[in-house]
Amino acid sequence: MHKPLKLFISCFFAFTLTGYSALAQQVPPVQPDPPKNWFAMDLKADGYFGISLNQAYQFLQGKKSKPVLVAIIDSGCDTLQKDLQGVLWVNPKKDKNYPGDVHGWNFLGGPGRKCDFNETEEEVRQYYKLKDKYLSLTESTATDKKEYSFWLRVKTQYDSTVTMARTELSQLSPVMNALVETSGYVRHLLNLKNDQTFTRSDIEHLSEKNDTLAQVKNLWLLAFSQDVSTSTNVKVIKEMNEYLTKLNNDLSPDLEARKRIVGDDPDSLHDKPYGSNILKFDDASHGTEVAGLVGAKRGNGYGIDGVADNVKLMIIKAVPIGDEYDKDEANAIHFAVDHGAKIINMSFGKKISPHKAWVDEAFKYAAAHNVLLVQAAGNDNQDMDVKPEFPNANLEDGTIADNVLNVGASGLKQDTSLATDFSNFGKKNVDLFAPGVKVTSIDMDAETITDDGTSFSSPIVAGIAALILEYYPDLSARQVKQAIMESATPLTGTMVYKPGTHDLVDFTTLSKTGGIANAYLALQIASKMQGERKN
Repeated sequence: MHKPLKLFISCFFAFTLTGYSALAQQVPPVQPDPPKNWFAMDLKADGYFGISLNQAYQFLQGKKSKPVLVAIIDSGCDTLQKDLQGVLWVNPKKDKNYPGDVHGWNFLGGPGRKCDFNETEEEVRQYYKLKDKYLSLTESTATDKKEYSFWLRVKTQYDSTVTMARTELSQLSPVMNALVETSGYVRHLLNLKNDQTFTRSDIEHLSEKNDTLAQVKNLWLLAFSQDVSTSTNVKVIKEMNEYLTKLNNDLSPDLEARKRIVGDDPDSLHDKPYGSNILKFDDASHGTEVAGLVGAKRGNGYGIDGVADNVKLMIIKAVPIGDEYDKDEANAIHFAVDHGAKIINMSFGKKISPHKAWVDEAFKYAAAHNVLLVQAAGNDNQDMDVKPEFPNANLEDGTIADNVLNVGASGLKQDTSLATDFSNFGKKNVDLFAPGVKVTSIDMDAETITDDGTSFSSPIVAGIAALILEYYPDLSARQVKQAIMESATPLTGTMVYKPGTHDLVDFTTLSKTGGIANAYLALQIASKMQGERKN
């Protein structure tokens, strides 16, 4: 799932119009870094609206746990990350469909260690697939009314996506060039070598000896404005480059990449076995972060402490830069269920689902095997009751999958920013919120990273679910969901900015529970339940 757009992206629009001179007025005030583990903290004890994880572990003292297998369907993972050693699942089976599988499977992989991780949006793929058939037709002339209706939705979303991509690409390309060009200048001023990085603190200490230096300083202060103080110029440029790559993929899609690299037919669910066992590629940062939040090794003095203390993490790569394929979503869920996962984290989503029935069937398959699906709500500050994202729990047959938790992103404090400005919301379709700004986790290559997004709220909740099942293994997926939902105490009377606006609304109007996940309360609730798990 795409990370939320940084504030500096909109601010940088001034740069494209008036150049560096406008930047001085755009730089927001410096915000102090929150504690690295703020998401685990307790509002009353620590002043941060975390999930009360310390209190949860105090409650669990003296109790025995059983390991729980959690599947991470995401962009892959750095399986050599030190904080994941001993935590990764090892497949005990030998399966001819998944040769060489050790820690999971890559449904985007192909022969020769290749991977289709640079994709486009689903509406772009569908537009090119259907345009020759329907572009010249109308409601009255189209014979397949259902497919024509789908085409109209595709075209509307395609037009919106392409228009936005063109606009943002024109705005951000000059910014990217400026950041790349000035990073060398800044390193020179700081007496750094070419392979060394700089942070906001380094920029703040630069003296403004002339107008050029003042302009460069303001440019980088703005670039760092939404990150913590330890963020580097390399991270800023990497994230900007990934976003520009996505925009370019929308405008100039490589529609043959899947066939050329993976070799399967994404419109045929069971055409043949496909994929590879290689889980780390250049885009694996997101999946590594997500995995770390669920279960990075606790108490080892390294990286971070994951939420759950006795899990095994199954890594399934099915999410590219761009939109995932319905086929891969469905097969990834089946893989996870068939290999024993009890919880599946899904930090991804898109706006068009051409084969929703396949994913719906996978949701039902997970439910039939008592598997809980935890899903990120998305980062478009949209009302999901009005504009749904896919996959979702509203199945095409009119039923609702009751084994799904949809999670929005909450902020640091119980103030007007408690609902983050980017999070999707919905009284009917978002279940609850969890910490999702300035969340620190592990990254590839022995690094840590701090990020924003519902992508990180979701694994925090998945970690709570795993913690419950570790200590109360007889509880069903339905009961685990119930405990987590009931832990999100409705914050009636807490007025917050509606995501994407400055309109004040009651926090309880933004989700089904109207609250924020709490590990301590969830465990208390779970401890009083009579287990009903049969498998």
